[in-house]
Amino acid sequence: MRVLVVGGSGLLGLAVCRRAVRAGLSVVGTYHSRGIVQPGVRARRLDVTDRAAVRTLVAEVRPDAVVGTPYRYDDWAVTADGAANVALAAAEVGARLVHVSSDALHAGRPTPYADDEPPTPVHAYGAAKAAAETAVRAIDPGAAVVRTSLILGEGSKQIQLCRDALAGRAVLFSDELRCPIDVSDLADAILELVGSSYAGLLNVAGADAVSRAELGLLVAERFGVDAAGLKTTTGAALGLSRPLDVRLDCARAAGLLRTRLRGVRELLAR
Repeated sequence: MRVLVVGGSGLLGLAVCRRAVRAGLSVVGTYHSRGIVQPGVRARRLDVTDRAAVRTLVAEVRPDAVVGTPYRYDDWAVTADGAANVALAAAEVGARLVHVSSDALHAGRPTPYADDEPPTPVHAYGAAKAAAETAVRAIDPGAAVVRTSLILGEGSKQIQLCRDALAGRAVLFSDELRCPIDVSDLADAILELVGSSYAGLLNVAGADAVSRAELGLLVAERFGVDAAGLKTTTGAALGLSRPLDVRLDCARAAGLLRTRLRGVRELLAR
């Protein structure tokens, strides 16, 4: 099987590439500015906002499956239009599509979100991820759309944010709850979906719900950092419109996948 990983130079994309090579698949990974250094991966530069370029590359590669992981937090064209361009190109060659979405498209509430719940975005990034989902599902109803949460792993922005807050260079929100997931667990789940016929939305996140502030404390304990300097606040205190309690109900994924979705406390245990 030939797999095209769009956004293969990012934390998740690189993990998917690495584990796909290990599974014996033929892997092509795309990058925009930062190259891919991974044995067994053929790297191709791609601007996902250029529809013609996306179609040309996909037509040349002729993948059996496409994994779409690209995003840029403050860029609608990459996050939304790019997803649509990838879905269109994948459909044109009949490739299986697994699109990676985010819990950021929910506003937050006291009860967990089921897989099929409609988006309720409260900021631009969430709206872009919601638009991407809408485009992907309209273009390819057979695509698997993975809604995930904060991604942890070596080089993770989430871990670095915690380190920065522990050093007093950033703040963590005590009223934002998420279900962080290890990047390798998420990559394995995505590759399982590549080989399946599952269609539609699927929550794939970690087993534990923690606040960003609690995540900072877990990072401090894991790496032996003094937590006395941890800076925390709340979205309300800063007057920000941000998703708050966003927990994903992953019961469907747990029943469907062989991959065990570990909780953050297990991941960061010393």
